[in-house]
Amino acid sequence: MARIKPGDILETYTEDCFGGAVRGVDDLPSRVCEFPYLNPVSGPFFVEGAEPGDTLALHFVSITPARDWAVSSTFPHFGALTTTHTTAMLHEPLEERVWRYEIDRTNKLVRYAARNSDFTVDLPLDPMHGTVGVAPGAFEARMTIVPDVHGGNMDTPELRAGTTVYFGVNVPGALFALGDGHARQGQGEVSGVAVESAMDTVVAVELIKGVATPTPRLETDDHLMSAGSARPLEDAFRMSQHDLVTWVADAGKLDVLDSYQLISQAGEAPVGNVCDANYTMVAKVAKRYLPSVDMYQGAHARLRALADSYR
Repeated sequence: MARIKPGDILETYTEDCFGGAVRGVDDLPSRVCEFPYLNPVSGPFFVEGAEPGDTLALHFVSITPARDWAVSSTFPHFGALTTTHTTAMLHEPLEERVWRYEIDRTNKLVRYAARNSDFTVDLPLDPMHGTVGVAPGAFEARMTIVPDVHGGNMDTPELRAGTTVYFGVNVPGALFALGDGHARQGQGEVSGVAVESAMDTVVAVELIKGVATPTPRLETDDHLMSAGSARPLEDAFRMSQHDLVTWVADAGKLDVLDSYQLISQAGEAPVGNVCDANYTMVAKVAKRYLPSVDMYQGAHARLRALADSYR
């Protein structure tokens, strides 16, 4: 287990969700992958000094596709528009099919190519990490595909370079890990599989002592966000909105109902995933509408400065 210190910058490689085994359209995951060895992560990383009750801050300095290609697929019994073990139907499940995407890192494009016609279109390259989080508490073990209050497979496109994400520490050392790189992903990850890519990722690390974080929170130069993961989707929505409302109220010294009203009129609700073991919703608000405060003692600004010095 690698040990790192607050203030360190970590350079790491992450394999794609298929472990690199799916390389072309003929590599069906059911044939070349072994369940449950999917969605591998790099880590865990032990952060010195991290204790339960603290908050771990991870700033994504850069996320760069490690290869000039990526893949996506449909799975039987996985995704938002197919039968599952909990949504049992008598009709046949979706066909298992693979798409290969070419990545143009110079021009920051991802090329979609239809399988049953000659249609192609270039989409913007927007690298992100679908999975990042800390170890859950109480000796609990969770599959990396499950998102919850510890983070995990939230699959929100907001986890891109320039974002700082905050996690409550549950065990000594925090034991954070990351993986599931996506060259891009639509909101909701509706098919259950994004443009899956190996990644070279640089992360800056900070520890906020004695400050708890109830659910993953994200900060960029312009926005604050809270992530909620649960089933049904309404509860994931409620979790994210509740945390953002109470976070803004506490930090901005606003009455809770005043904060509720502000978020109700200025907030956004990007969807993370609607296909995993838990669904993920994100509550988002622009900082320009909020009282002027430094969240987490200005951690995002310090990590941005650290990232700039790295470059």
